[in-house]
Amino acid sequence: MFDGTFTADPQQIYDRVRAHGPAGPVELAPGVDATLVVEHETALRVLQNPSLFARDSRRWKALNEGRVPLDSPILAMMAYRPNCLFTDGAVHLRLRQAVTATFDRLNMTRLRRDVEPIADFLIDQFSERGRADLINDYAKMLPLLLFNKLFGCPADIGDSLTGSLGALFDGIDVQRANAELTASLMRLISIKRRQPADDVTSWLIQHPAGLTDEELKDQLVMLMGAGFEPQRNLIGHALHLLLSKEGSGGSGMLIEEAIDHVLWHNPPIANYAAHFPLRDVDLGGVIAEANSPVVISFAGANSDPALKEARESHNKGAHLAWGAGPHSCPAKDPALVIAITAIERILNALPDLALTVPDEQLQWRPGPFQHALAALPVRFSPTPATRMVAALQTAAPLPPAEQPGAPAAAEPERQGQPAPKRGFWSTLVDLFRV
Repeated sequence: MFDGTFTADPQQIYDRVRAHGPAGPVELAPGVDATLVVEHETALRVLQNPSLFARDSRRWKALNEGRVPLDSPILAMMAYRPNCLFTDGAVHLRLRQAVTATFDRLNMTRLRRDVEPIADFLIDQFSERGRADLINDYAKMLPLLLFNKLFGCPADIGDSLTGSLGALFDGIDVQRANAELTASLMRLISIKRRQPADDVTSWLIQHPAGLTDEELKDQLVMLMGAGFEPQRNLIGHALHLLLSKEGSGGSGMLIEEAIDHVLWHNPPIANYAAHFPLRDVDLGGVIAEANSPVVISFAGANSDPALKEARESHNKGAHLAWGAGPHSCPAKDPALVIAITAIERILNALPDLALTVPDEQLQWRPGPFQHALAALPVRFSPTPATRMVAALQTAAPLPPAEQPGAPAAAEPERQGQPAPKRGFWSTLVDLFRV
């Protein structure tokens, strides 16, 4: 699942596995074996049975025995972190309650108002050119900047988070990026403990679960990771569909219909949710050994022939794009609001958007966990970059730490040293102050 064959046509892999049963052996990366579940019913059996299938990857037998290369890129997504994704039982419940209670405090109207000026800011960066890459210029950057807003990041911390998280997902100098990400989040937590505000970081700190700084850091990493990649892919895939012949060039399909189509046919995360059986388990004739990874193919389960009728009608309750069971996505509603708002904003701003290459020439990013576009080149009539100021008239206010006159989070510039390079977030913070 790591070579060009899977990248070009993942469905053929799911069909080959399905030919042997509801699950089958795959190689996620060189030297990393797993069992991939492609049948919907079997996927639910695993996802909804935490007493038999654990999420704690410290159980991973091959990793513990040194049979998984320690430099394998797969470990960034599968190695244990003490957050909601990799914990079970009472520990998972405690962490999950803090996260779900925090999401419950998000106001969807305010969230939409947060997305709009960020979308307009990004559109302004390329609207005068008449051309753009809707993945890297828009769908990738929007969730990164939005998380900075939701987390209440001061300018310098937001710039650091944006750069380090982007580098982690792109596989660029991963060790350095991970260290910078950790340091930035620990600084943010320290600031919010002293100066709580109306933001996600402060809400997590204030939750009765009493999360430690380390626990807070790991939940924030999880929220950023679980939101960034899926959100980028959901926005990008839906825009691709709307602008393609299948979507009649943006005129024949509603945005909500495009999103439902994506969730069924090309879910933002195609394969993930590694579980580790507590004992050997028979998955329809395939034995998943104890403490070996069982990976759920959300894309494969969604394409299960048994779901043909539900898939054709785009039944929202049957697909597994949001997962299922105790580890199902807790941010479904915010994710939909973000995607719909981002897509509406750019289609309204640039109504004559058109793809510049045919579908068969589009490039897809390699990797076993997603079938995601590397780029989505478009053209349009150049327009003035004047949207941001108008959007700010209805934007939600910045947290106190980012208001004019608030104490700077960064250390003072030392004499003789150049000022740090300003990133998108610090520029956007200044614009929010207009």
